[in-house]
Amino acid sequence: MSELVTGEAVALELRPARLPSRALAVLLDLVVAFAAYTIVTVFLVISTASLDEAAQVAVSIATFLLVLVGAPIAVETLSHGRSLGKMALGLRVVRDDGGPIRFRHALVRGAIGVIELLLTLGVIACIASLVSERGRRLGDVFAGTLVVRERVPAAHARIAPPPPPWLAGRFSGLDLSAVPDTLWLAVRQYLTRMRQLDPQVGGAMAERLAADLAERTGAPVPQGIPAGVYLAAVVQERQAREIRRAHANGAGAYPSPTTARTTAPTPAPPVGYFSAVAQPEPGAARPAEAAEGPAQAPASGARRDEQPTGTETSRPPTGFVPPA
Repeated sequence: MSELVTGEAVALELRPARLPSRALAVLLDLVVAFAAYTIVTVFLVISTASLDEAAQVAVSIATFLLVLVGAPIAVETLSHGRSLGKMALGLRVVRDDGGPIRFRHALVRGAIGVIELLLTLGVIACIASLVSERGRRLGDVFAGTLVVRERVPAAHARIAPPPPPWLAGRFSGLDLSAVPDTLWLAVRQYLTRMRQLDPQVGGAMAERLAADLAERTGAPVPQGIPAGVYLAAVVQERQAREIRRAHANGAGAYPSPTTARTTAPTPAPPVGYFSAVAQPEPGAARPAEAAEGPAQAPASGARRDEQPTGTETSRPPTGFVPPA
């Protein structure tokens, strides 16, 4: 059975709807649409009886387009892919990536549905759904959408059981790049349903899947580890790698605290630093020390690099001319 599967071997519980359920949903939608179209047409015939024939034909065409084409497009757009028939059967129209549809998707599906469903009585839609792997009609192919089942039985919603704690990190050195997605899906389907299988059938299936997985990875199954436990441990290792890769990609755009500290620019000295303290050559005495002797310790709270005021003339000049 086809499923939407992520790169972490996690199958999304969004299963493509089959032809019988889709046909029944379309039939319910058409019954409601034609009932509304009949009521609106009767009302318009009574209201436009005094108009000429050309005006009545124009009103009929506008009613057909608004009720049988525009109304389904508006309903699917506002409900994000759920018409009345799809709501009754637990179906929804989604994009190929599983996201909700928008107006352009509903518009393409509705425009092509006029030919597929109304003009040909659903014959083209049935043939296209039977040929398509996911049961999509031409409107879904051109719009890039898919009809999926929202109501998944509880038996299908179970997750794969985790491996024993003592196997954590045991298979961190395996090369999983050569394992195809179809094999990951088969392994996960077995893990989620192994309690429902006959012990002998389940054991044989686990041995076969473990052998296929070991052949793809190039490392044999360790001795003493059951095949089902081995499969669960390898699947958990792949999911852990995907999580680490996602975190690494997300953290790459932000520098670490250590890198931020080492690469931070050196703060510039305060204004007046070089004007208050002259930089003598190595080995030469400072001008202030040569004239006044040892420098006195500054008072508490005072800064050595403060600029002298205009009235202070006792300090020797430093050769710096302040700006005008």
